[in-house]
Amino acid sequence: MAELLAYLARQLVDEPDAVRVEEVDENDELVLRLHVAEEDRGKVIGRRGRIARALRAIVRASAARERRRVRLEIVD
Repeated sequence: MAELLAYLARQLVDEPDAVRVEEVDENDELVLRLHVAEEDRGKVIGRRGRIARALRAIVRASAARERRRVRLEIVD
């Protein structure tokens, strides 16, 4: 899941080397923290959060195969 998220995020940003995904287990839930350059944050979020919503849907669908709950956070 983290590799898929990192790949998709690298395709969206101007600084693909700054993309990093951190995996943290919290309360029976996998938290994926997507780190991007500050100036690329808007590109990952998109207008009215559409791209962020799409990324969350893809990550959730990938996690459903493993029967796992997942949450995506976009941070600097």
